[in-house]
Amino acid sequence: MATRPCPRRLGHVVLNVRDLAASVRFYTDIVGLEVSDYIEDQMAFLRCGHDHHDLALAQIPAGGLLREATYAPGRPGMEHFSYELGSLAEIEEAARYLQDQGIEIVRGIGKHGPGENLFLVFKDPDGNYCEFYAEMVQVTPEQPHVARVWRNDLAAFDQWHFSRFVVPAPDWGPRGGGDQEGQA
Repeated sequence: MATRPCPRRLGHVVLNVRDLAASVRFYTDIVGLEVSDYIEDQMAFLRCGHDHHDLALAQIPAGGLLREATYAPGRPGMEHFSYELGSLAEIEEAARYLQDQGIEIVRGIGKHGPGENLFLVFKDPDGNYCEFYAEMVQVTPEQPHVARVWRNDLAAFDQWHFSRFVVPAPDWGPRGGGDQEGQA
């Protein structure tokens, strides 16, 4: 039987937003965060500390059915929150533990483009998405980071192209060099 995870700390939060540009302006101009990266006009990654991102913002599609709803996936508000683990090995062990406990895994194990963090997303008893992550890029005066815009493609979502997913891969995004675009 797998060992129960031992998170190091609460990590980042991802919010679904109706207007990405307005939200970025709010969190930079009002709250004082710095932009780390974008995924085209779909996501923004912001930080206030050394982690590549403490907050990520995900654009809700204009015609999204739940755009005005609350407390449902795809609506404005929290998409997921995260806890830091120490390594890929710890995330793999956590995946086995969650499976042993009958916990639904939503996506992962993977490696994001922006932030280059490893990820494993699962549901809590209320259906909230919770993530274990590890190995996020650290931004310090000795290791500065220049913001960039990533293409909204599979490499931005999972640099490993679903090869380590412990659940079926989502049905979107380019596979094997295709030009389809997917949601990150």
